[in-house]
Amino acid sequence: MDPEHISQDLKAVLLTEEEIQNKILELAAAVERDYEGKELLLVGVLKGAVMVMADFARALTRHAEMDWVAYSSYGSGTRSSGVVRILKDLDTDITGRNVLIVEDIIDTGLTLSWLVANLRSRGAASVEICTLLRKPEAAKMAVSVKYVGFDIPDEFVVGYGLDHAERYRNLRCVGTLAPHVYSD
Repeated sequence: MDPEHISQDLKAVLLTEEEIQNKILELAAAVERDYEGKELLLVGVLKGAVMVMADFARALTRHAEMDWVAYSSYGSGTRSSGVVRILKDLDTDITGRNVLIVEDIIDTGLTLSWLVANLRSRGAASVEICTLLRKPEAAKMAVSVKYVGFDIPDEFVVGYGLDHAERYRNLRCVGTLAPHVYSD
């Protein structure tokens, strides 16, 4: 979905589709350099990372296995609740594996901090993070992130996998919602 299809719902476009795609290519090139000669397991965090994971995996010029986890700390609101709920766990044994968590956004860091500790406790050879978006001002927990696409302000954003009440995920850009959308 293009932003002009829902322009009345958007306050602003923060990142265009072109900016996102260019950054994904840049992140994929960095990961390929760092993992040259090593097997890599991409772990996408559902549902938000679906778009990032798909485009990131296609940008790689090497084989990479994929698996998915789903953890939630949002519900239907616009702020993290801080309570992590496990919705789907890995299907892959990660013992001795190089794991790269692929995220759409890092907000408070609480969910991701828990996930990193959980994956490390399972015997992964390494656990690193690649995220398209990070909100430094929203951080409540320090999380070491090796690959960051964009640092953005502490505003609620939608698009490119990010939703509000399960809408706007298929928006090709990242933007902020007009207040009338979430104040109803």
